[in-house]
Amino acid sequence: MRLFEAIIDANHRAVAGDANAGLHPADFAEALPVVALTCIDPRLNALFPNALALPTDQFIWLRNAGNVITGPMSSTMRSLALACAIKGGREIAIIGHTDCQVAKTPTMKLLDELQALGVDRRRLPDNVADFFGTFVSERPNVIKACEFVRQSPLIGPKIPVHGLMIDTGTGKLDWVVNGYEAWSMPAKPDMIDFAKSSGTAIGSPGSLGDFHYGEMKFPDGRIGDASTAFVPASAKPASATAPPPLPSMKPQSPPPPKQAKVSAPPTIRPPTPRY
Repeated sequence: MRLFEAIIDANHRAVAGDANAGLHPADFAEALPVVALTCIDPRLNALFPNALALPTDQFIWLRNAGNVITGPMSSTMRSLALACAIKGGREIAIIGHTDCQVAKTPTMKLLDELQALGVDRRRLPDNVADFFGTFVSERPNVIKACEFVRQSPLIGPKIPVHGLMIDTGTGKLDWVVNGYEAWSMPAKPDMIDFAKSSGTAIGSPGSLGDFHYGEMKFPDGRIGDASTAFVPASAKPASATAPPPLPSMKPQSPPPPKQAKVSAPPTIRPPTPRY
């Protein structure tokens, strides 16, 4: 049993009333400390790290409003990366919670609240929802955050990225994203080819050659939208209605090889919780 599997098991037994439920952190020394991103909701103060059965010195706690990550190179990603590189974090957990007020605050209400505090709307970004990372449902928000962490070049593939939900009333933890399953997925050939072309293998230390992070482009689609693979224009087949070429006595050059479609990265899907 791995660290977060043991944590979930101990948590469920404790919530069910098992007075002997607990964790032996020494048995999971290679997976500690844990880096956790949670919301700033004060109700969580009494729950962490107790709900994970971890000692405070093995729990690196990062917080922001709504446990939101807005992109693979966001400021929150910078903190997660430094927590792993400098503080020695071995596993990452994005932990959402029930009854999150960020999810319950529509954009117009947020603007009204900011205006009441004296904030000039004209000085805010045009797309307030994107800037603040507001969302309408806690679980998809956790999944989206896990996807951004897994996509980020700042986090190595050896770091499992988990998504969890905690009930603020009972302290019960449930899986949203099992990072061990996502972590164990083999890299697709097209991703390996990309890594080779950039001058490094996936997960290997060192420079990415001439590749610059600022050149990276990430999709703007939202969780739940249909996923489609990007196909370069040069790889699209010719129209089926195009007329056939006229016969010629000259030898015809062989057609250029078709370019393979670039597959979209695998979507991290939440496993079914085991009770």
